[in-house]
Amino acid sequence: MKTTLQVALVVASLMVGLLLSTSSFAGEIKGKITTQGIHSAENIAVYVDAIPGKSFEPPAKHLVEDQKHMTFVPHVLVVLKGTTVDFLNSDPVGHNVYWPSISSNKKLHNNLGTWPQGQTKSFTFSDLGVAPLLCNVHPEMSGYVVVVPTPYFATTNKAGEFEIKDVPEGSYTLKTWSEEGKPSTQAVSVSGESTSVNITVSR
Repeated sequence: MKTTLQVALVVASLMVGLLLSTSSFAGEIKGKITTQGIHSAENIAVYVDAIPGKSFEPPAKHLVEDQKHMTFVPHVLVVLKGTTVDFLNSDPVGHNVYWPSISSNKKLHNNLGTWPQGQTKSFTFSDLGVAPLLCNVHPEMSGYVVVVPTPYFATTNKAGEFEIKDVPEGSYTLKTWSEEGKPSTQAVSVSGESTSVNITVSR
């Protein structure tokens, strides 16, 4: 008969093997956005669309949208549906945060009010879509919160490059959103460690 120690070693070995096999099915999507008629390929949201039969718990940790040097930082913040965003004012002047709609649905408008430097107000984004951030104290300020259905997303850098990590093996629909361009859709299959894609976004 096996001893308790032998049984424990066998169980531990099986668990390690299971973890290794599970991690081997996760890969990444790496790609580049090419633009047509758009000033910049930066700050384009790229995300895996809703996966049938899959739902995702939002992160417990809040994300931060700062108001710094009279700008929203980051300019485009992508979040999973249900995520709470902390709106911080880092400027030595009062700022306001409001959005007139989410993806043109005016019923989802909100105004968080105005608050001074160092203070934060929070909001949980429970509706999919794009919230255009504005400040009624400083009309030149603008930003966006893009609420998506999966935790597999990224924003492009100045070169239009992006990387979405820890994507399970499978076939998905990849979508983009940009401030100036039309949304685009592309099929993608993830197998192995890395999948490369090239996407064109046009005005």
